[in-house]
Amino acid sequence: MAEWNHVPDELPLRVMPLWQWPPRPAEVLRWYWQSWFPITVNLGFVGLAFAAVWLAAPTLDQAVEPGWWMVAIWLRNAVLVIVLAQGLHWLFHGRQLQGRDHKFDPRLFPRQGRVFNFGDQYWDNVFWAIASGVTIWSGYEALIWWSMANGYAPVWRWSDGWLWYLAIFFLIPIWESFYFYWIHRLLHAGPMYRFHALHHRNTDIGPWSGLSMHPVEHVFYFGTALIHFVVPTAPVHLVFHLMFYGLYAITTHTGFEGIWAGGRKRLHLGNFHHQMHHRYFEVNYGTLEVPWDKLFGTFHDGTEAAKEKMKQRLRDRRRV
Repeated sequence: MAEWNHVPDELPLRVMPLWQWPPRPAEVLRWYWQSWFPITVNLGFVGLAFAAVWLAAPTLDQAVEPGWWMVAIWLRNAVLVIVLAQGLHWLFHGRQLQGRDHKFDPRLFPRQGRVFNFGDQYWDNVFWAIASGVTIWSGYEALIWWSMANGYAPVWRWSDGWLWYLAIFFLIPIWESFYFYWIHRLLHAGPMYRFHALHHRNTDIGPWSGLSMHPVEHVFYFGTALIHFVVPTAPVHLVFHLMFYGLYAITTHTGFEGIWAGGRKRLHLGNFHHQMHHRYFEVNYGTLEVPWDKLFGTFHDGTEAAKEKMKQRLRDRRRV
C-alpha cells in the first residue's frame, strides 16, 4: 500500500478535551473556537440551515398536510449536494487546482474498475449519493417536519429559551460522534458489512464518496435525526442536523486537508482521522468529539506507535 502523500502537522490526533480529567476548560474553549470560528465549515452549515428554512422550506402550518413541499425539500437538498460535491471535485480532482499539495493519499482519484457501478468510481459515487443519499435524507426531514407540525415531535422556539436554542447547535456534533460510532460499528459487524462494503469501495476518497452508501446504510446513517422525536428542537435545528450529516460527509471526504492559498490553509476540510479508517478499515470508527475509539482500543492517531498497536491487535485476533 502506498505511503501517505501528506499527513497533518498536528499529529498525533487528539480527542476533544471535554473528556479529559482533570477538567481543562481553556482547552475545551479552544477546541470549540477552532471548530466553529471565525470561518469554518460548521458555521457555514448553520448559515445554510437558516437560509434553507427561510427560502426553501415549509412553515409548520404548511407541513401539517403532505404536499409539494416534500418535493421542494428533495430538490433543495439535491442542489446543495451537487453544488458542494461537484464544486469540491472540480477544485481538487477535476481541474486539480491545488495539485497534490495536502492530499492525504498519493493515488489519483477517481479510478475505474468492475467493483464500481458503471465501471467508474466517480459515477458510482454520484449515483448512490443522489439516488439514495439525498432521497433518504429528505425523507427523514419531511417526516420530522410533518411530525413537528402535528405535535408528534416536540418543538423548541427561541421564545421558549434562547440558551437551549443556541446550545443545540453545539451539541449536535457531539451527538453525531456518539451516534456515528455505534452505527458504524454495527455496519462493520457480520452480515451488515455487505451493505457498508459499498462505501468502502472507496479506499481513496473524493467529495462524492462521502454520501456514496447503500440505501440500508443511509437509513441507519440519517436515522440520527430520530432524536428530534425525543429532544425539543426547532425546524432550523433539524435542517442543520441533517445538513451536518449530509454535507459534512462531503467536505470531510475531499481527500485533502483543506483549501490552501498563499502558503496558508484558508479552510479546513479533510478529516485525516476518518481517512485512516478508509485505509485500514478497523480503526477510527467514530470521530474526535467523543472518545469511543480510545475506550474500545480502535483509536489510531496517525503515529507509528498506533500503527504497530493496530497490527498487534490484528495478530491477536487471528490467534483466537
